[in-house]
Amino acid sequence: MPTRTMPSIVTITEGGRVTQVGEGREADEGTPLTASVDAPSAGEVLAERYELTEHINDDSAGRQVWRGIDVVLRRPVAVVLRYPGGDSAVEMLQAAVTASRVIHPNLVGVYDAIDEQDRAYVVREWVDGRSLRELVAQDGCLDPARATTIAHSVAGAVAAVHATGMVHGNIHPGTVMVGDDGRVVLADARADSSDSRTTDVRAIGGVLYFALTGHWPHHEATLTGGTAGRGRASLPDALRDSAGGLTAPRQARAGVPAYLDDLTMTLLDPSVEPPSSDVLAAELGRLDIAQEEYLDDSGPLRFAGRSDDGAEPTGGGRRKIAVGVAGLLVVALVGLLLGVNALAGGGDDDPGSAGTTPAAQPGGSDTSAGATAEPPGNPQPIELNADQVRVIDPEGTRTELRDIDKAVDGDPDEGWDTESYNDPLSKVKSGMGILIDLKEPRTLQSVQFALSAPGTSAELRTGPTAPSESSKAADTQIVSSFTSRIGEPMIEHDTPTMTFSAFDADTKYQYLLFWITEFPRDDDGKYRISVQEITVNGL
Repeated sequence: MPTRTMPSIVTITEGGRVTQVGEGREADEGTPLTASVDAPSAGEVLAERYELTEHINDDSAGRQVWRGIDVVLRRPVAVVLRYPGGDSAVEMLQAAVTASRVIHPNLVGVYDAIDEQDRAYVVREWVDGRSLRELVAQDGCLDPARATTIAHSVAGAVAAVHATGMVHGNIHPGTVMVGDDGRVVLADARADSSDSRTTDVRAIGGVLYFALTGHWPHHEATLTGGTAGRGRASLPDALRDSAGGLTAPRQARAGVPAYLDDLTMTLLDPSVEPPSSDVLAAELGRLDIAQEEYLDDSGPLRFAGRSDDGAEPTGGGRRKIAVGVAGLLVVALVGLLLGVNALAGGGDDDPGSAGTTPAAQPGGSDTSAGATAEPPGNPQPIELNADQVRVIDPEGTRTELRDIDKAVDGDPDEGWDTESYNDPLSKVKSGMGILIDLKEPRTLQSVQFALSAPGTSAELRTGPTAPSESSKAADTQIVSSFTSRIGEPMIEHDTPTMTFSAFDADTKYQYLLFWITEFPRDDDGKYRISVQEITVNGL
């Protein structure tokens, strides 16, 4: 029977994301790992719950990585064991607890963190797939479109970590996992005092460089702003000139678009302040969605710094990216100040309001609290048909996709029902929801969801586009790219009706995602909800 003796370490059973056998940092020289005479074997059950089925490997930190089965929930898990436990395992366990608090589709989740003194282990969700390191080694360098998709997923995960005030600190091709279903997840967060948000963002540039070239640019400490990459020694170093300068991706291989080359080198340039992770995620998302337009090298690319005659960018090209990023930050700051001004109770001439547009929504501006900012005409309910709504469930079993048409059939007495869960939704998965496609951009006033019971936690998001197919990979892309919220999330809402109305009058919306993160508990002790009717009001 395992014991959990450390006050700051508790059993974690929160819902997680995909896990692959992680490739962590190299073991600290002052803390050697030792083997145990009671080394585990296949068939052993840890904590009366996790049955070990196969020893996969030992990661770069010397920890044993096993595939296992959660015998309670009957799902595969990855179990990472370290010998011994106790004080020497504090860093690993604390990192696991910290990582479990951040929920994002592109972040690995943690189920359990247990210290048995003679050994300690972390239990994470399992996925079949390969690390980016393995993918490039086996299949070769990635094409620009796929490299952009992977970098976009990593940036979104890092932005989620930074939003909590934490730092990841361990971003490299060994901790970027690519599942067989196409999902990309970032694993093994383990920051220390030498890590910062800046080193995280520069490491994303390193991941992009590696995906494009097969070489890792961070072996030189100067490229990371003073912190050399740890646990990455086996990665091939980037090509360099006689002065030790980094060779650009376009010089290392053919077919890399100028804009992507410039963006990558800007992130790696210690003389240029990198953008924040959320701004970088938004820019990579723009490229990821509009790949044909922005990754086609047949003409000038946005921010590429090329002249109209197609000449190669000069050194100022990268500065243009930095200026562009700075412009985004200025726009965001102005919007924030206007919102704060409105919240402070500005006079009739104040243009701001509390319902500001999310930064990632193009064309957004502050919403006026006065009547002059109302859109022309009277908003009316927008008719929704069955082909305009679908269930988004990237981590589920795909058994709850039916009957979504009942949420838009005009009958409030029936709706789309989720399954009943024995545990809170957050312990099973990060969430699930409903995608609404209005078929064309519309000016919106409000969106209302009539539910079967109070106590639901949910938020409304918006995004620039959405894949038409229904699959786990498509659902994952939607959840990761829909980063702009309409208003604030509603936590355990006290009524069965949720209304979101913080829309920008100057912005048109086509795609909305109603993302549910917790179900209420019914009289039988089960967790479930029914969405009875969806009402969209606009022009």
